[in-house]
Amino acid sequence: MARGQNPSLEVTSRSAEGSRSVRRLRRSGQVPGVVYGGGDESAAFAVDGRQLRLALAQTGAVLDLVVDGGSAQPVIIKDQQHHPVRGELVHIDLLRVRLDKPIQSTVAIELDNVEESPGVKEGGVMEHITRELNIEALPNELPDVIRFDVSGMDLNDTVTLEALTPPAGVTLLDDPEETVIATVAIPRIVEEEEIETETELVGEEGEEVEGEAPAEGEAPAEGEGAEAPAEGESEGE
Repeated sequence: MARGQNPSLEVTSRSAEGSRSVRRLRRSGQVPGVVYGGGDESAAFAVDGRQLRLALAQTGAVLDLVVDGGSAQPVIIKDQQHHPVRGELVHIDLLRVRLDKPIQSTVAIELDNVEESPGVKEGGVMEHITRELNIEALPNELPDVIRFDVSGMDLNDTVTLEALTPPAGVTLLDDPEETVIATVAIPRIVEEEEIETETELVGEEGEEVEGEAPAEGEAPAEGEGAEAPAEGESEGE
């Protein structure tokens, strides 16, 4: 149950007893984690996996962390580790924050209206270059994701960060001119076909027509166009 405007996450403190203890936690449906920062020592905890998934699915970057039924403390997710095959969450790192102090974080950037791009409609390939942005904002103003509309991109267009307007209260920290968000590239197979066509045309223009007579005033090539001497006659006779 939420104790404030942010999703609540109730956890149980644990001691760091090694990998065997962690495996037992995971088998019982618990997810191990650690919280740090805010001037306090780091603390290990365990949280019910289902409750954690529900909390992470809610809107907002800040969680109200409740350890062993104590008072809520605002935290943000600093890192998540997933199983390489099953994809399930196996560990989480949380960072204590102050709601009145800006913090730096990363946020995903997603592209909207890709199929509406004129370049894509003409057969181009939309390449999503930068997928995460470095930002600064108050904890409660951190966006879950930043979206960018690419419906106006043509073939060979490149869009950089300077074209993006951040949400209110958010400062972009990456270089606006050097950070490429997306490009619309000509498909490689089309480029290869054009190169092959140009090569064929050049070859046709440069070929000689078989059997063509030499131009007027030109001598025939050696061994061509001269009659062989009759039998019994010597050359120069």
